[in-house]
Amino acid sequence: MKLFNLFLFHFLFLSSWVLAQEQPLLKSGPMVGYSGMREVALWAQTSRPASVHIEYWVKGLETTKFKTNVVQTSKSNAFVAQLLADEVLPDKVYEYTLFLDNKAIKMSYPLEFQAQQLWKWRTNVPPPTFSFALGSCLYVNETPYDRGGKPYGGDYEIFTAIQQKKPDFMLWLGDNTYLREADWDTRTGILHRHTHTRSLPELQPLLGRTHHYAIWDDHDYGPNDSDKSYAQKHLTLEAFKLFWANPNYGVANNGQGISGSFDWADVQFFMLDNRSFRTSYKAKNTYKEVYGKEQIDWLINSLTASTATFKIIVSGTQVLNDAPIYENYAVYEERADFLKRLRESGVRGIMFLSGDRHHTVLSKMKESPELYPFYDFTVSPLTSGTYPMGEDEKNTWFVPNSMFAKKNFAIVTVSGERKERVLTLAVYDQKGAELWSQKISEKELR
Repeated sequence: MKLFNLFLFHFLFLSSWVLAQEQPLLKSGPMVGYSGMREVALWAQTSRPASVHIEYWVKGLETTKFKTNVVQTSKSNAFVAQLLADEVLPDKVYEYTLFLDNKAIKMSYPLEFQAQQLWKWRTNVPPPTFSFALGSCLYVNETPYDRGGKPYGGDYEIFTAIQQKKPDFMLWLGDNTYLREADWDTRTGILHRHTHTRSLPELQPLLGRTHHYAIWDDHDYGPNDSDKSYAQKHLTLEAFKLFWANPNYGVANNGQGISGSFDWADVQFFMLDNRSFRTSYKAKNTYKEVYGKEQIDWLINSLTASTATFKIIVSGTQVLNDAPIYENYAVYEERADFLKRLRESGVRGIMFLSGDRHHTVLSKMKESPELYPFYDFTVSPLTSGTYPMGEDEKNTWFVPNSMFAKKNFAIVTVSGERKERVLTLAVYDQKGAELWSQKISEKELR
């Protein structure tokens, strides 16, 4: 009997080992992260332990290759490799190859990244024209963990449509994965959910040649409508840092949360954390806040110091919508103080980007002829369910004909000569057909 049990053990062990070896070693990626003028972040995930590195070269000059650092993936790091291409030069486009255990991985789509352009303080070099994609609310079905009935996610071809627009980067506006009831309480569940979402086949070509930056909202931070009381926020923060390749995190709160900033050409993006410091919207007899004083202090100071043409504040929470329903910012006392401080700062060129709402809409706050308008461009959802603005949602600043309750994404193009820069906002359905567009000039935001 002992011999039989020993044989059975070895048989099961060998069978599981063989099955593991048959599974493709590349789980998801490669993904292109942040771009600087002298370095670019790259990312990949394997299905089991492996050494990972990338070789890259200036497009069309494959004879001279460079190599990133080598990372050994393991279960402890969710089999994730975060790599750095630190021999890049400004203005260059690079091609690259992923290596797993020193073997080149052939992809069926191109792999490219770019270093940002060197243009500032050069009178004969205009600010570059560039474009970026916007989206939020990415739900990928997984039957054992989904609720019954019609699947909540779908139309994953939207990522092919985004990739075909060839944006320079994509800005993920939160709810970039949907943690389920089985995930919320453990690191195992949280990492599984991020892995499952990131492995979506339709997503891979977009990951491989478009730079990516991200913030979070409630569903990738924790349960629905979650706030600072969520006990496992340290685990979702760890997962966020593992699965995204932003240039910085937690800069407003001594390393806590995900707040940060980055530049692309003459635009600066301020990435806010709308969950880690958030009071419950149901709280009574207390000052209710979403961002917290420390984060707002950092933002106001950073906006004041910025020389960017456009200063774009990115948050999973709509800022301008003044309908005091659900967990809208309007039910928080902080909102009025926040907007007052922004106006008093005298900073020009401010605009908001947001997600979360399962519909896309533009809000325009024009309080008086003496003040330039604030815009809040909300883009949602990518693949999750859709919900129109309700009849009870009286948003004073709603721009007529700008609401779309369907799966969609947006492309923002920044163009024009110095002092004449223009933002072009365009919304597309999941197949890439244009639904709506609007231009916002630099002059309008002065």
